[in-house]
Amino acid sequence: MKQLWARLRLPVFMQNSRLRWIAVYGLGLGLLGVITAFLVNWIFGLIVLVAAVIVLIVIFNTLQEISIDTQEFIADLSYRIKRGEQEALIEMPMGILIFNEQQRVAWINPYLQKYFGETEILGKTVAEVDQPLADAITEHTQDESYGTITWNDKQFYVLVQAELNVVYLMDVSHYAQIERDYHNEQLVLGNISLDNYDEVTQSMSDSDISTLRNYVTSTLTDWTKQFNMYLRRLNSDHYLIVGHLQDLERLEDDKFKVLDTIRETTSKQNYPLTLSMGIAYGLKDLNRLASLAQSNLDLALGRGGDQVVVKAEDEEARFYGGKTNPMEKRTRVRARMISQALQELFSQSDQIFVAGHQTPDMDSLGATLGIRRIAQMNGKKCWIILDEDQQTHSDIHQLLKELDNYAEIKDAIITPADAANRATEQSLLVMVDHSKPSLSMAQSVYEQLQNRTVIIDHHRRGEEFPENPILVYIEPYASSTCELITEMLEYQPQEANAINKIEATAMLSGIEIDTKRFTNHTGTRTFDAASYLRSAGADSELIAQFNKENPDSYMQRNHLISLVELVDQHVALIAGEDGQSYDSVTAAQAADSLLNMAGIMASYVITERADGRVGISARSTGEINVQLMMEQMGGGGHLQNAATQIENKRVSEVRQELLNLINHQAEETAQEIKE
Repeated sequence: MKQLWARLRLPVFMQNSRLRWIAVYGLGLGLLGVITAFLVNWIFGLIVLVAAVIVLIVIFNTLQEISIDTQEFIADLSYRIKRGEQEALIEMPMGILIFNEQQRVAWINPYLQKYFGETEILGKTVAEVDQPLADAITEHTQDESYGTITWNDKQFYVLVQAELNVVYLMDVSHYAQIERDYHNEQLVLGNISLDNYDEVTQSMSDSDISTLRNYVTSTLTDWTKQFNMYLRRLNSDHYLIVGHLQDLERLEDDKFKVLDTIRETTSKQNYPLTLSMGIAYGLKDLNRLASLAQSNLDLALGRGGDQVVVKAEDEEARFYGGKTNPMEKRTRVRARMISQALQELFSQSDQIFVAGHQTPDMDSLGATLGIRRIAQMNGKKCWIILDEDQQTHSDIHQLLKELDNYAEIKDAIITPADAANRATEQSLLVMVDHSKPSLSMAQSVYEQLQNRTVIIDHHRRGEEFPENPILVYIEPYASSTCELITEMLEYQPQEANAINKIEATAMLSGIEIDTKRFTNHTGTRTFDAASYLRSAGADSELIAQFNKENPDSYMQRNHLISLVELVDQHVALIAGEDGQSYDSVTAAQAADSLLNMAGIMASYVITERADGRVGISARSTGEINVQLMMEQMGGGGHLQNAATQIENKRVSEVRQELLNLINHQAEETAQEIKE
């Protein structure tokens, strides 16, 4: 108390350490001056003493006033800061909720209280007052930064400081609306192509063509108006559509039913016409957006047409339609043009490499033999890339064994590693019977020759595709790749050595296997190709020998068929045992066999392969699109014939995933029928 009393009795300025030292120094200097003056002369010392006292009094009063003013300013500032803090907590546009140790609301600022109206929440838990808010707070309790929640039809940033039992809520509905508007108003460009317009109209009269064109244009116009989009006809079989992203989302919800409308209506008039669309969004650069839309259209056409591809630049493609088999629109003119383009590329290359897909089948290997023969006809050395250590079916074993009698062909077969060492910048890679680099027998060579790659395939094009192929010949309506290459053989130099017996046999065998002995997916061009190969010396007895099953394969196939289960009355499913490997061709044959059962429209066979991956062979009679199913599981193929391989999963796990997709597809089909 004495120290406190002494402190209270001190002048105000003496309570400030800096001012106190100034006063001490001033007093010291004054005393020193007075003493010095008295030593010189007592009269002079007296005068100095009086002057020093006067100066000290002035200094004392000045310091006292400065100290009082400073303290008043600090006190006023402190008051204003505290008042600002209090008013900020009460008036700031942010909700604050404080809990006590019993998790009950101890305090809530007025800004947040208005969202509860007249409801009294002090002393209650949030769950008692508003369960959705309580759930949202609980969900974000462990978040290190703010999260976003929707509450009372508004959007909030929420931050929970669990250690302080404080929740902060900021209403960002206005900014969320701006973000939604920006998202919804993104520009969408689309290209529409009439897949088979030239083929359908070539035998029609001018008046019928005009009627058909007017019908398609008016139908598309009504359709785009319904979804607030702009339509512009570019020429007789191409249209441009422009719209916003919110309109595209409505189109996707509608599943682009205009495709079904035009196809079904024109079919009834005996002029079956189909559409393909490529739609792009998500880019501000209109040139890049238009390029992406065209790329998406090319993808739709490469998959057989009658479908829509929707894709942003950095997103996966979404597919709609594709419910029908592609109509044959290939002409001999196109086959001749591709053949001539291939000859030109061969002439510009020092050597040719040709590769099929991994785990080759007869169509893949037969196609490589055909390309090698075309290269030889043009005076170029061609290497067949084949990993003979890979597990292959008995027919491939038989063919490779037969090739021992053809030294020239046998010497042209090299391993992927050897091919990678031989490849130069002027080499050319031809990928046959596949277009996915990840499935290629020559992945290492493709990495070296990405810009010098040719693709010849009869499967529908998937999203994975070489970035810069130099030539693409994909015809999904062809029965096989061997059929496409056989047509090109007819346009090669006649003075060159013609296709020999084993090459013709292998290619005809590839056509027979892919068409199930000419009973599936065949056209007039298929029989023309088969006739050409037969006349070139294809041996039907040798083909029969290739197609013979060994006893193990036969027993495996019958065992798999015994495991069949019916998912519903139209879908059959086989799942092999976990840990038991099966040959991929055997699994495919089992899937084919299931389609012979009455009422079965689709079949799936799931087995473990020798390499540890789980494979699915999918087959369909055409009513169910198995390609879309397999694409969702990382594979691809045709509407009626597709497959996939899955790593790091067991057969039982893949079976459950497939069942979920089958059930989802059935629900969508039922909903479409209901609508």
